[in-house]
Amino acid sequence: MQARDLTIPKGWDRRGLPAWSYNSPALLELEKEHIFRSHWQIAGHISDVPNVGDYVTLDVVGERALIVRGKDGEVRGFHNICRHRGSRVVTDNKGTCNNALVCPFHGWVYNLDGTLRGAARPRSFPDLDKTEFGLLPLDLEIWMGFIFVRFREGSQPAVATLMQPFEQELSHYRIAEMVPAGFWKQKSPVNWKSVRDVDNEGYHVAMAHPALQDLYGSTYYDEPFIDGVSRSFARYNPHAGRRWSVRNYIKIAPEATHLPEHLRKAWIYYGFFPNAVIAVTPEGAQYYQEFPLSTGETLLRGAVFRYRDESREQAAARYLASRIDRETNSEDIQLTKWSNESMMSKSFSGFYLSDLEYTVRSHHDHLRKVLPVLNVDKAPDEREVSALNKSLCARH
Repeated sequence: MQARDLTIPKGWDRRGLPAWSYNSPALLELEKEHIFRSHWQIAGHISDVPNVGDYVTLDVVGERALIVRGKDGEVRGFHNICRHRGSRVVTDNKGTCNNALVCPFHGWVYNLDGTLRGAARPRSFPDLDKTEFGLLPLDLEIWMGFIFVRFREGSQPAVATLMQPFEQELSHYRIAEMVPAGFWKQKSPVNWKSVRDVDNEGYHVAMAHPALQDLYGSTYYDEPFIDGVSRSFARYNPHAGRRWSVRNYIKIAPEATHLPEHLRKAWIYYGFFPNAVIAVTPEGAQYYQEFPLSTGETLLRGAVFRYRDESREQAAARYLASRIDRETNSEDIQLTKWSNESMMSKSFSGFYLSDLEYTVRSHHDHLRKVLPVLNVDKAPDEREVSALNKSLCARH
């Protein structure tokens, strides 16, 4: 892996984001536009669209993405919006169309490359340019098999550029060759930043996650966000086993000879700004992410992948790893609820972070850089949040 300067600055400000930022509808609108729509989002994996006409969709923060594999084999992304009346062009989360996309509202037909094939009752319209009235394209990039899309043009570099420090390490897992092993989503009654705050540090593992502590304990460490990406690493302990899932995982997991020696017992998490994580274990890979539904509700979603030629032992180990993950996820959701509740209390003065929580601070710094209004400690008038942020942006 390319060396990165992971030194924690001396005298860094240990405070987190101001409490008002977890409850402000005006700020949430800025976050949707400048954080979520303007940064890369994981929409799926190439195994979701293996054949011509296969598609997958993503509905988040008021936007609708459609990813489809064309007749030329190319995977493209479009806004899932018919150019006629704005209907969804496809209505399912995932599926296959024969050789065209047909809007279910009036029957406008689009080719798989997004160009307009024809409107229903074409004589009722002037001549329609097939490209001008085609589906609006999205920025799309495929990296390590993951499909990333971006709803707005932004300053964030290419995914391959951002993830370059980890490319060599992740290449050993051959994620692009993996196949789906499960998809999940759920809602949680918290602000999305509370989810990220908990997930961005391992300081709480020893106390709050008995299974993870049993599995890898003190070997776990976090690296801070640098240029939008972070890394957390742990190596499981062959002597672990106080808990049933961990004991049997250690016992059943086969030697991962397809990986270099230092990765054969590793669980690694790669944070991707603003809201996603790609995780790998010797048995497979997964991604998970969160999207705001309101100031106090968040959509959590993720997908798991396995090796196509998975052995029975790998499958069993992956199942046991998933049990550990489910338990950990449930514990994290409770922690986010407790943390998020404090943001409504007048008696809570804000975070005071440990050196072990520097990744939380560095993630907050990334948010502050995009939205400088987050540097304002006292809650501004809701009607002035947008204008104040614009003014602060102009000063930098």
